[in-house]
Amino acid sequence: MEIFAFSGLINGIVALFFGGLVFVKDWRNRENQIFFLMTLAISLWSFSYWQWLLSSTEADALMWVRYFSVGSMYIPVFFFHWVTKVLKISLGKWKIIMGSYLVIVIFTILSFTPYFIAGVSAKSIFLFWPNPGPIYTLYFIFIYVGLVSYSINLLLKHYKLSKDENRGRIQLILLGAIFGFGGGITNFPLWYDIPLLPYGNFFVALFPVFLGYAALRYSLFNIKVITAELTAFALWIFVLMRLLLSETQKDQIIEGVLLLLVVAAGIIIIRSVRKEVEQREKLEVLTKKLERANERLKELDQLKTEFLSLASHQFRSPLTAMKSYASLILEGSYGNVNPAIKEAVNKIFISSDNLVEVVQDFLDVSRIEQGKMKYDFERVNLKDLVQEVMEGLKPNISKAGLEISLNAPEESYFVNVDKGKFNQVFINII
Repeated sequence: MEIFAFSGLINGIVALFFGGLVFVKDWRNRENQIFFLMTLAISLWSFSYWQWLLSSTEADALMWVRYFSVGSMYIPVFFFHWVTKVLKISLGKWKIIMGSYLVIVIFTILSFTPYFIAGVSAKSIFLFWPNPGPIYTLYFIFIYVGLVSYSINLLLKHYKLSKDENRGRIQLILLGAIFGFGGGITNFPLWYDIPLLPYGNFFVALFPVFLGYAALRYSLFNIKVITAELTAFALWIFVLMRLLLSETQKDQIIEGVLLLLVVAAGIIIIRSVRKEVEQREKLEVLTKKLERANERLKELDQLKTEFLSLASHQFRSPLTAMKSYASLILEGSYGNVNPAIKEAVNKIFISSDNLVEVVQDFLDVSRIEQGKMKYDFERVNLKDLVQEVMEGLKPNISKAGLEISLNAPEESYFVNVDKGKFNQVFINII
């Protein structure tokens, strides 16, 4: 019987621990406030359960039974309210929420009467097991079974419709509900003289554990961290139970030292695992940001290339027309032109010719980036090509007060090249 009593103690400690963690995380958050109230109800039920099974008189046992019954009544109601907050449907369910609280307040008032707990008597291995009154059966059917089943049904519906991140959170809540309420329901058969011992009570501690993780870490849900922390916490509870069950002072000292070592080792392991996971998560976030930035750069680069191509084509047409008309004027196609005008037109021709080359350069850059550069290869005398470039640049060179000459042997130098592009190469070099 003592082992069942200690299950209540452990459940209460675990509930307070995770309730406090969630509350401290953000005590202003209504969701966290409701969760903390739920863990307080679990603690009231658990610690009263512990004291009840250690009671030596019928009066003490009945008193603690009434206390843990009050705690147990509020657990399903707080759970339902918390679930509606998590699923963001509390406004649509406010009538059921308020109705549940009203019913529980009435049950609380009646819980200290024989209508709720008729008394206690010896059952199976227990000296003082409670007997239900007629109102207690209503609580069991409509609150414990009905409200909890309705809450789980809501979770299952939203689980199917949720995205990955929220699905992980709902999955944790469902697991906690299965262990918590599934384990807690094993306490009820003996109430109705069904000879089944409440072994499921040992799983109730997992209820605040899973729900606490759902409240604390759903956005950073990582099975590696959870496994490490749950393993360490389970080990701590196991060693703590050994300490509480120790009969001699020597055993208590040994178990106490062992508990301290296990707690210290567990904290170190949890911190290292958590740090590793957090670093990995940060790297994943940075990687995603970098990928998005690269995609954006590619889009901007593509827009730049398209702009260059469009602008080059748009500039080249009027420049070609300007160059053509200037050439016709210089050739005398429109009659004789006085030297002053001819010189001005010649400057227009030279400038437009240079602009055409600049536009061609932009167009070539655009084609290179798009992988669409075309080459027209032909057999060209390289020396003649250089000579042509020099002749074309001599007016500008002379105007700058410079001279240019070509010193090359008499023979020819034939190469297979794109004449227009090689022409640009030599212009750029000179």
